[in-house]
Amino acid sequence: MNDPADGDLTARIDALPPLRLLVESMDMRARKSLGQNFLFDLNLTRKIARSAGALTGTTIEIGPGPGGLTRALLLEHAAHVIAIEKDRRASAVLSSLSATAGDRLTLIEADALTSPIWELGTAPRRIIANLPYNIATTLLIQWLEHASCFDSMTLMFQREVAERITARPGEAAYGRLSVLTRWLADAEILFDVPASAFVPPPKITSSIVQIVPLAHPRYPCSQQALECITRTAFGQRRKMLRSSLKKINGDQLLAAAGIAPESRPQDIDIEGFCKLANLYETAGKIVC
Repeated sequence: MNDPADGDLTARIDALPPLRLLVESMDMRARKSLGQNFLFDLNLTRKIARSAGALTGTTIEIGPGPGGLTRALLLEHAAHVIAIEKDRRASAVLSSLSATAGDRLTLIEADALTSPIWELGTAPRRIIANLPYNIATTLLIQWLEHASCFDSMTLMFQREVAERITARPGEAAYGRLSVLTRWLADAEILFDVPASAFVPPPKITSSIVQIVPLAHPRYPCSQQALECITRTAFGQRRKMLRSSLKKINGDQLLAAAGIAPESRPQDIDIEGFCKLANLYETAGKIVC
């Protein structure tokens, strides 16, 4: 049963000026330098919010901009939304929503790249965000280092990146990002978002990716060593592993791991890369 207060909040949010008019009145145009593409379609943003499941505990949003997704999260009964925004213009545009939501919404003016968001709020903790394309993979890798702090991550990426995150061994998109993500979490593409849904429209299709961290990594391994091995291997993805791993004594590592030296990185599963990473770490100092 929904809290009666939720219905009151819904009515107050519905009474706010439409996002498009609010943005125009305050001249908050999307900035390319910040990777901004705004979503005004409330049906779409509510679909994104619902796809994350029950919004108990703390919901963290990165880059709310004018607040399209933020409104949707509150309308879908998020217990507490913490929105982190680098763009100083957003505080003025979001002020009416902030006043309406009260203690259900906390706005933080900060750079997500330097913010320890895994320490914010209370568990269960999740991230739901339309990420700036230019820093999306950097943010994801950073958050994966603290994957156990989150119940889930429901994130928007450009379609190409989404495919790399969710790819399996043998698939064309399979690479370093696939290994690092699936070592720590289950990941799937939920649905696509067309370019026409954004203002301004980007030149690519976007996808919503659901990432659910595991209680423990799939295989015991040092993340630093795994990042090094995958970076080295996929840095020359068309070459055989005996060549791409040559500078870190690849022949010895491959033999010890039971992996054919003629294999290419896209054919090695997560367990195989973890074996290589563990052997590499045991052999001595990690240098990449």
